[in-house]
Amino acid sequence: MMDGNKLEELRVLVEFLKANGIAEFDMEQDDLKVRIKFAGEPATAAAGGFDMAQLSRLMASAPAAAPAGAAPSAAAQLADELEEKLHEVKSPIVGTFYESPSPGAPPFVKIGDQVEVGQVLCIVEAMKLMNEIESDVAGEVVRRIASSGQPVEYGQSLFAIRAR
Repeated sequence: MMDGNKLEELRVLVEFLKANGIAEFDMEQDDLKVRIKFAGEPATAAAGGFDMAQLSRLMASAPAAAPAGAAPSAAAQLADELEEKLHEVKSPIVGTFYESPSPGAPPFVKIGDQVEVGQVLCIVEAMKLMNEIESDVAGEVVRRIASSGQPVEYGQSLFAIRAR
């Protein structure tokens, strides 16, 4: 669960990315991994006035940047969605995460897909064995947390599903 300071930093980050026309952003900081991708906006290079020093200063001053009585915005709605109680499908083994059955094939599930209990969500390869990971809840896939081709740990969250 994210604390209030982390959520406030995320709100400020989203506003900064929108203001600078950045359509896609990945960040890893301590135990926090963030991947933001704005749908329907053209992808722009990070060159347009965006630099990491500016972002670092912004993140360092995040709690002071937003007034307490600020009106709800798209960033606030995003943070509220993050706070929503979503079911997380976790890896039952250590291995390599794959979102599709083979390279170039479509993923088992996409964000927004409705899934049923027992439906295959992904594969975790361990010791040359392909282990199909199934959904243990029916609902809508809200977020894919793991990246295809990347190692995952036992108990690591792979997907967030809004149970119905």
